Amino acid sequence: MAVKYTFSIDNPTQQYILIKATFDVKNETTVVDLPSWRPGRYELGNFAKNVKGFKIFNQDNKRVAFQKISKDAWEVDTKECTSIRVEYNYYAIDLNAGSTYLNADQLYVNPVNCCVYTVDTKEEVAEIELIIPKEWKVATSLTKEGGKLVATNFDELADSPFICSETLQYNQYEVEGIVFHLWMNGEVKPNWPKLIKDFKAFTKIQIKKYLEFPVPEYHFLFQIVPYKAYHGVEHCKSTVILLGPSYDVFNDGYVSLLGVSSHELYHTWNVKAIRPIEMFPYDFKTENYSQLGFICEGVTTYMGDLMLYKSGVFDLNHYLVEMNAQLQKHFDNFGRFNYSVAESSFDTWLDGYVPGAPARKVSIYTEGCLLAFVMDVMLFQATDNQFGLDILMKKLYFDYHLKGKGVSEADFKYELENQAGHSFDEFFQDFIHGNRPFESIITEALDAIGMELIHTPSTKYSMGRLGMKTIPNGANFIIKQLYPGSPAELGGLMLEDEIIAVNGYSCQGELDKWLNYFNNDIKVITILRSGRVVEAKLPEVDRNFFMDYKIVPLKKLTKAQQNTFDSWRK
Repeated sequence: MAVKYTFSIDNPTQQYILIKATFDVKNETTVVDLPSWRPGRYELGNFAKNVKGFKIFNQDNKRVAFQKISKDAWEVDTKECTSIRVEYNYYAIDLNAGSTYLNADQLYVNPVNCCVYTVDTKEEVAEIELIIPKEWKVATSLTKEGGKLVATNFDELADSPFICSETLQYNQYEVEGIVFHLWMNGEVKPNWPKLIKDFKAFTKIQIKKYLEFPVPEYHFLFQIVPYKAYHGVEHCKSTVILLGPSYDVFNDGYVSLLGVSSHELYHTWNVKAIRPIEMFPYDFKTENYSQLGFICEGVTTYMGDLMLYKSGVFDLNHYLVEMNAQLQKHFDNFGRFNYSVAESSFDTWLDGYVPGAPARKVSIYTEGCLLAFVMDVMLFQATDNQFGLDILMKKLYFDYHLKGKGVSEADFKYELENQAGHSFDEFFQDFIHGNRPFESIITEALDAIGMELIHTPSTKYSMGRLGMKTIPNGANFIIKQLYPGSPAELGGLMLEDEIIAVNGYSCQGELDKWLNYFNNDIKVITILRSGRVVEAKLPEVDRNFFMDYKIVPLKKLTKAQQNTFDSWRK
């Protein structure tokens, strides 16, 4: 018998979804679980905090006794039961690429957030009945049978989001016999011809690099919102991408749409198929610690943009803009001197994806992207421009995923060394598990393909000369980052200080213009700090602090550089 779920939305303005789940039971006690995290976000989500009115009934519709035994698990007395029906309300107020959300316009569900399960029935077919307005369409990768959505087991259900809405717009394209479905929800005016042309191009090159696509079809589910937003989450047969504002998605924001879409599609192979051994299989009950974030997100970040370049969707200038952004993030994060990318990957379960304590950790996306670039070029150099990182990833797909195995760090390192023909012991020790600066390996990799890294002082006086990053707050400015040893830090400024004046003159939204005006003068900064007005005198230091980093192609390449560039590019 299949596990059955029902989703009802009687009063959508309250944003509670009534969920009913029916399971067969065989034992005297049964544990009902709700996942505590979701794939693609390696931190505890604690979704049970959104559950209200939890009740359980038996096959005769009589209440059954249970007790909560953990934050997201309930032990049920099933001695007299052949089946149980679990009922609860789920508060669906968050709208992002991995959440569950309800309002009068849509029902959007990531089942991993809100669907309970039992260990005994995890492998059974799951059927979903949706009690929604008849005019609403449904976007999902799940099979549709007789008005119901069907998953082969709980893992597929958990990994298959769906959007129900009257405003869904649809199109599709085909590459190598695979149909790619495009769903757009929200206020948006899609430029379908341009979108399909570009999506076909980067899809085609990604499939070409791996030789095959892991699943029989694929769905892009876009949530378009009227405010600034950028977020994507990967699934085996789909992705949800949140973008905004609406008016910008097919204008200045189109590059972001391409970037996140290529990134999420690449995840179909890397992470959804090629999976860290620690997450093979997923354990939704607890943390799945792994140090392989530099592969999961770093390689994907690198390859997502590179595939846009290889496919011709991006030209070299567009591609370098994205790489420059990664370099800037790297050099502006002083956590690189304290925590390795491997340690930071492990600690996503500790403090998630927020910046956290200043200068404590690094980003698995940024550091992993830069290391992937370096490894890619190193492989081309070691193999006389025959093989790059894409060949290594293809080997992981065929030799591990298709053989039903997860990938360990030792596996990745072995395949890397086997392809290169030399040891990567020092590389892993220094750059993946250590804090050795990246400048030398980045410079060498760039030089190998005929490019160089240049840096100049930030043109913002507050950053380049005083060593502080700020964000506007009305007419004033909030300090968000301080460069170690800079005038701003030495002068006693603190994070979250609100700068209101320079030398007695109100900032009026023009902090850097006032700082430039007093260029050669002593600078007294007036700040608001925890309700007090404080003044700080900044010392003069004859050096620059925050720098702007940029990759520049060399005007003339050697034959070796040209050959390596051509191999890396194609």
